[in-house]
Amino acid sequence: MTEPNEETLQAYLDGELPPQQAAELEAWLEQHPDAAQRLDQWRGQDDALRELWALPEREPMPSRLLAAARPPARRFSPPWLSQAMAAGLVFALGLGGGWYGRQAYQSEPPAQIASQAMDSLPRQAAMAHVVYSPDIQRPVEIGADQETQMVAWLSRRMRSPITPPRLAQAGYELIGGRLLPGEQGPVAQLMYHDASGQRVTLYVANGARPQAEQGFHFASQGPVNVYYWWERGRGYALSAGMPRGKLAELAALAQRQLAGS
Repeated sequence: MTEPNEETLQAYLDGELPPQQAAELEAWLEQHPDAAQRLDQWRGQDDALRELWALPEREPMPSRLLAAARPPARRFSPPWLSQAMAAGLVFALGLGGGWYGRQAYQSEPPAQIASQAMDSLPRQAAMAHVVYSPDIQRPVEIGADQETQMVAWLSRRMRSPITPPRLAQAGYELIGGRLLPGEQGPVAQLMYHDASGQRVTLYVANGARPQAEQGFHFASQGPVNVYYWWERGRGYALSAGMPRGKLAELAALAQRQLAGS
């Protein structure tokens, strides 16, 4: 068969191809390992998102958020559209978490409120990592080759300077960054990778440290490990699908630089 386009590959992944066409595509994939690997990455992304989308079963999500998150009916759509809808759903759910939080603040004690705020940072960071780190075509909005412009743009939107930490001594180089919606305003995501292609993301959100919470904290969000901390009115979360010990070393390296910036 001729090389399938991205719509056909996405339809195969969604189980929407007729049996004969699916069989032909599977035979083609056996001869094209690069395309097969790309499908595996998409499949892994879907599985990871399902693990992370376990919302607290307190009460139904507001109908306006469900309507905003619901994608339109489709048969075929290119991967970039699927990724965009996934990203929108993730952050709509994140906003839903904020909605739950506002309802809870009316009756819960301060200590419990602080705990919820603490838990929100690694969760949102892990979701953002799962959505964007597998993206082959456009993992960032502005690449490291335009770092000066990227830093100026993110700093302007975050309303204070953004300084990407240097992780080269640990083998990680900056890919670039993007701006994301957060519970308390814009959020910056910086992405790094090593020679093997392993990606790490640093999530930067404006917000004061919860009372009595100091130092590093660890969270395991499905397939993603996260180290997070607060520094000078900002929350930072370093996320990756790597062992806890290795991620802790990277987090400590980043924190030392951010504390001195």
